Amino acid sequence: MSKVERGLAVLAALSLFGWAYAWAAADGPDATVRRAYAVTMRELASQGKVEPPWRPPNRDKLMSKRLARLFARDDQFMKESGDEGNLGSDPFISGQDGGVEDLNVTVGSQEGDKATVFADFRSLSEQVRVEFAMVRENERWVIDDITNTVDQHSFKVGDLLSQPYACGSFMKKPCKH
Repeated sequence: MSKVERGLAVLAALSLFGWAYAWAAADGPDATVRRAYAVTMRELASQGKVEPPWRPPNRDKLMSKRLARLFARDDQFMKESGDEGNLGSDPFISGQDGGVEDLNVTVGSQEGDKATVFADFRSLSEQVRVEFAMVRENERWVIDDITNTVDQHSFKVGDLLSQPYACGSFMKKPCKH
């Protein structure tokens, strides 16, 4: 192999390494949260014509099986009862109304197959921070829980969605709709 061929081989290997590194960085736990906010911003701009991150087809791509199941149960309750579910707000904007401006997504910590990711942004002139508990499931990072803070009170969305419902086929108690 000539010096030129060897040099080209080294450059190709370095390029491949750089591409692989960029790909790995793009698929870190923060990438899933960025994708969720891309959906959120499209949904807010569409005035409800695009499904939010917690509804199909998005939730199975963005959320752990556990969290997706909890959101599906909440949707089922709302469908069967006609009432509001246990959540009652958009967990990605930490409120019922608002928007997403100046979004900054950062990894707070990462150890093995678990990570914490923060989304900081402005909504209705207020600074908002949403915390995401991430897990690696089937070789990809997914959202396993969301922590919202309202009036200095923090709550986990998974805890709210785990609360019992007054009725529903999954509760073995039909709703009178």
